[in-house]
Amino acid sequence: MNIQAMMKQAKKIQKEMENAKGIIDDTIYEGSSSFVHVKVNGKKEIQEVKIEMDELEKEDIEILEDLLVVSINDAMKKIDKDIEEKLGKYTQGMPGLF
Repeated sequence: MNIQAMMKQAKKIQKEMENAKGIIDDTIYEGSSSFVHVKVNGKKEIQEVKIEMDELEKEDIEILEDLLVVSINDAMKKIDKDIEEKLGKYTQGMPGLF
């Protein structure tokens, strides 16, 4: 394979990776734990937090804080899984590229 063909192939792969990353960035991932629900975009920016208040009493603030952490981490894991599924074929297991 000559250099020009390799460069053309590399540019094609780069474009495909950019497109896949754009799709992930625009996707909204939902995480939940009990009565707490969060929405996070693929850039790992929290978009929304919903709390079902009829389930919550004033003494439950510490539990609520823990549920927020669990819900957010749940959404983040979904983003990481999607990145690995969609971009793993390009990175071939090299962590930290995205």
